[in-house]
Parts: sequence; C-alpha cells; structure tokens
Amino acid sequence: MRRISLIATLSVAAAFGQNIELVEVVAKTVDQTVRLPGELLPYQSVDLRARVAGFVERVEVDRGSVVKKGQLLAVLSAPEMNAQIAEAEAKVRAAESRRAELEAKAVAAESTFQRLKAAAATPGAIAGNELVVAEKALEADRAAVTAAESSVKAAQASLEALRELAGYLRVTAPFDGVITERLTHPGALVGPTTGPLLRLEQNTRLRLVVPVPETDIGILPIGSRISFSLPAYKGELFYGTVARASHSLNPETRAMAVELDVENSRGRLAPGMYPEVLWPVRKGRASLLVPPTAIVTTTERTFVIRDNGGKAEWVNVSRGAPAGELVQVLGPLKPGDRIVRRGSDEIREGTLLSR
Repeated sequence: MRRISLIATLSVAAAFGQNIELVEVVAKTVDQTVRLPGELLPYQSVDLRARVAGFVERVEVDRGSVVKKGQLLAVLSAPEMNAQIAEAEAKVRAAESRRAELEAKAVAAESTFQRLKAAAATPGAIAGNELVVAEKALEADRAAVTAAESSVKAAQASLEALRELAGYLRVTAPFDGVITERLTHPGALVGPTTGPLLRLEQNTRLRLVVPVPETDIGILPIGSRISFSLPAYKGELFYGTVARASHSLNPETRAMAVELDVENSRGRLAPGMYPEVLWPVRKGRASLLVPPTAIVTTTERTFVIRDNGGKAEWVNVSRGAPAGELVQVLGPLKPGDRIVRRGSDEIREGTLLSR
C-alpha cells in the first residue's frame, strides 16, 4: 500500500514538475476604500432678483441659456425713477449756482477788506471798526461758500445714488454660467420683495459634497484626487479633488460634510446627480498578498501550496479583498514564503516541487 502511495506522489510530481512555478508571498500596505453616497452641486448658484420696483420690459435669456459674466439678462422699466433723476439733476444745478453766487460775494468781500486794510495804514483815513466789520463779513462769506460746497456734494451724491439704482433696471450676470430657471415674463411687476427673476448656476465646475462618517474621517486628504462613479455612466470613473471640509459633525448622522472640486468643462455632469464616492480610509498594517490563482478552494478547505524544503505543504488561508492583480490572504504565512502560482488539489502534500 505504501508503494502505491509513493508511486502516486511521484506520478503527480512528474506531471507537474516541469510546470510548477513558484512565487513569493508579498507584504504590502494596501489602501482601503469605502463607498459613500455624494451629491453634485453647482460651484456657484444665485437667484437674480430686482433691486428696484419696476415692470419687466424684456427678458434676453431663457432656461438653458449659457451666459457670460456681465451679459445683459433682463431689462426693467420705472418711469418714476427718470423723474426722480431729473429732479436730482435740477437740485445739483441749483446748488452749483448758489455756490457760484456765494463765491462771487466772497471775492467782493475780500477786495473790500484788502482796500480798507491798505487805507488803514494812513492814520484817520477810515474809522477803526470799519476794518473789523469788513473782516467779519469776509469770514461769513467764506463760511457760506464752504456750506454751499457741502450742499453741492450732497446733491451730487443723491444724484449718483439714483443713477446707481437706475443701473439695476438692467439685470446682468454676476458670473459665467447657465440659466436653469426663468421665473418672470415681460409686463410683470417686480421689486425687492417679489420672487426671483432668474436662477443662474455655474456648472463648468461643480462641488461634490460627501457626508463622511466619523469612523472614516481619519486624516482628511486635502488636495487628494478621489474617484467616483455615476449611474448615468456605468463602468466609467470620474475624479474630484478634496478642497474643503466643514470640520463639524452632523449630530444626527455623525458625519462630516467634505467638498470635492470637480471639473465639468465638457458638461457631462449635472448638479443634482448622486454619485458613489470611493473614499480612502486610514491605512492599516501591511497585508499578505498572493496571486488569485494560488488559492485553492475545495469543499473542505481553502489553502495555498507552500514550498517547504522542496516539498509541497498545504497552508490554510482565508481570502481577503483584491488588491490590483493580487489578493489579500490571512493565514500562517510570512513575507518571502514561496508558493505555487497555480495551485491545485492534485498537488498533494509532500509532492516534490521543481526548484
């Protein structure tokens, strides 16, 4: 019986001896990831409202319009504001006229004072208090000119404020983006207390918000490139850069909101999409890695075949997560152990392995 077993072992060795390839067990720290839900948001979003009361005269854009910063979007009309501007301009002209009149009076008072001062050099030419009266009159005229200049500035400021308000009758884009909602039409009465006219979003760049659980925060990889997938593009990965975090946990979910910047110059992504983010977690200790073909699974056990002094030794292991072209294993192995690359239960323990 022993002779038959020996013959069987030698037969297996002969069958596999020329083809058995040995590889070393590798120890390597493997990056771990977890799949987290996220939400894509526009990088900038704003509801455009009327700053002054008026009627919508025309709307230059519609939903889906791509606009540039400073582009005219809508025009309002407010006839009463034109009357207010005309009134303010009249007040400015009146204030300037009053200032010119007082400046002329001050020049005359200055001339009178200088003549009296020259005459006072001759004893008895003029009464003593005439020079004092002329000096006080000059000071009063100069003060009146200063007050008139202040009135002119105040009138001009009021006029500029009205003109600035009139500028808000022309609604322009504060940044490059896309009109995602049109909420008004010509003839509508709008103002600061009414609803928005348009909604503008910047979609060439997006924010990907990921609620990262407390257990997976670890060290925030600011600046790291993170991949994510979308149901709309099955089998395709997209990437974003970790840019900012709230540094505060939501007390209900025990998660921290982390934002990734995502380039979207081609417009393939859209705000409101819900991607699945492959979030990196804290690295653990080194894992043992072997080729997946080295792992043999039978109804009784899972093992790899180790070279033990030139003979096959079955070593029980547990299969772990894949790591590239290799697989993590748990078992009584150590880095550098030589195992059969293509394991098989036909290679019995004690089989001679080619060296």
